[in-house]
Amino acid sequence: MKTRVIKLFKRLATVALFAPAMAFAASGAHLDEAPVSTDHASLQRGARLFVNYCLNCHGASAVRYNQLQKIGLDEKTITDNLLFTGEKIGDMMTIAMTREDAEAWFGTAPPDLSLIARAKASASGSGADYLYTYLRSFYRDPTRPTGWNNTVFANVGMPHVLWDLQGEQTLKETSGADGHTAHELALTKPGSMSQGEYDQAVADLVSFLVWMGEPDAGSRKTIGIFVLVFLAGFYVLTHALGKNYWKDIH
Repeated sequence: MKTRVIKLFKRLATVALFAPAMAFAASGAHLDEAPVSTDHASLQRGARLFVNYCLNCHGASAVRYNQLQKIGLDEKTITDNLLFTGEKIGDMMTIAMTREDAEAWFGTAPPDLSLIARAKASASGSGADYLYTYLRSFYRDPTRPTGWNNTVFANVGMPHVLWDLQGEQTLKETSGADGHTAHELALTKPGSMSQGEYDQAVADLVSFLVWMGEPDAGSRKTIGIFVLVFLAGFYVLTHALGKNYWKDIH
């Protein structure tokens, strides 16, 4: 009983901690349009970034490694470049960290990213727009435990895992002519990529996250086109048959 009460308290504390941030994100924060691509080269670059930077804490338990063959990778390439800790090609893209350990270490378990691009869709934009803006909106904040904050998800618990690529941004306040204070991000310490290169890298990663949400979307759309063509042809035939059947009656 005592253990259950402690777990309930932790969950309530987590909700209290992140509720203001979720309210901020849902309040209409500006989202940039994500340049989502279905190109295999872009998806492969996104898969590499996902495995190297995201898969340490976030799993994708609805996707198997061998499904990456659908974006043009063969088994050998997947095994040699994307499997690091003894996984097999048919395994789900899970992580070793348990939910209990994650809650003990971070206060809450990092979400599974299999459907994250679909889950983050809102009136402000698509899930891809949210992720694209979010991953480009981290800034240094010494008041936060991780040293990072985010303009899309205020007081976020996640650190900026791509900081070595983007560099470090700071949040600056500027006063407008109308007396309102505006906040803007300024790059104060460059990373290994230029701004354009980093934006493209994030676009590749987001494209891969979108693909993970529905790996068979391409096949589904192709089948849908054939179905529509078939129905159109079938309509023409049935219409002609109907006219021929009723011509003598009229």
